[in-house]
Amino acid sequence: MTTFLEVKNVSKIYKKKTALQPISLQAEVGECIVLCGGNGAGKSTLLDIIAGISAPGAGTVLINKIDIQKNRQKYVSLIGYMPDEFFAQETLTVREFLTFYGTFRKVATKRVNEVIQILGLEVKKNEPIKNLSKGMRQRLLFGQAWIGSPALLILDEPTNGLDPYWIDIFIGLLKNIKQSGTTIIFSTHMMDVAAEVADRIIFMEDGKLLETIKNDHVDHNQFMVELVNRYRRKEE
Repeated sequence: MTTFLEVKNVSKIYKKKTALQPISLQAEVGECIVLCGGNGAGKSTLLDIIAGISAPGAGTVLINKIDIQKNRQKYVSLIGYMPDEFFAQETLTVREFLTFYGTFRKVATKRVNEVIQILGLEVKKNEPIKNLSKGMRQRLLFGQAWIGSPALLILDEPTNGLDPYWIDIFIGLLKNIKQSGTTIIFSTHMMDVAAEVADRIIFMEDGKLLETIKNDHVDHNQFMVELVNRYRRKEE
C-alpha cells in the first residue's frame, strides 16, 4: 500500500498549555482512520493542523509527500475539510453555498446538483441556511468538504446532529468514498460509526495517542462492544 498522509512529530502549545504532545501517524491511500477520545483529547487540534487551518508548533504534515509550508496551494487542493462548527452567511441558499465551494474546486454545476441530491437537500436547495435544521446544516457542511472529490477527507465530528436514518446513510457514503480510493480521517464519539467505517481507531487523551486498534471488519458487533468498553475505561 502507498502512504498518503504522514504526520511527523507534530505538537502544539496554546497559551503555554500543551494541546498536542509530539504525535506521529500515517494513513494509506483509501484507508480510514478514526480519532476517539473525550473532550480536550486533542482530536480537533490534530485535524485542524492536518487541514492546514492551524500551524503546528513543531513537526511536519505531508499529504502525498507535499509539505504545506513548501506548496500550500497543491496541499490544500488535495483535501476536503469539515469543521465541527458551522460558519457561513446564513442568507445564502443551499445551492449558493455549495456553488461557492464548488467554484473553488472547479467542479461543474452537475456535481453541485449531485451532492444536493445525495445529501437529501433537494427540497431545500433554494432555502437560506438559516432555515435549515441542525442535521441539514451538518449534511451541507459535509457537502462542501466532499464536493471536490478530495484525495483526503478530514471530518471533525461529522455525525453530530444527524438522526439514525442519516447516520446510516452517512456510513454507507463513507464506505463508498473510501472504496473509491479517498483517504479519510475523522473524529467521533460514536463507537458504532467507528466500528463500521474505520480501518484503524486511534484513542487520544490529553493531546497524546494512547492506543491504536486495527479493525479486521469481520465481526462488527463484537468489535463495537470492544470499542465501547475501551472507550468507557478511558473515560473513567
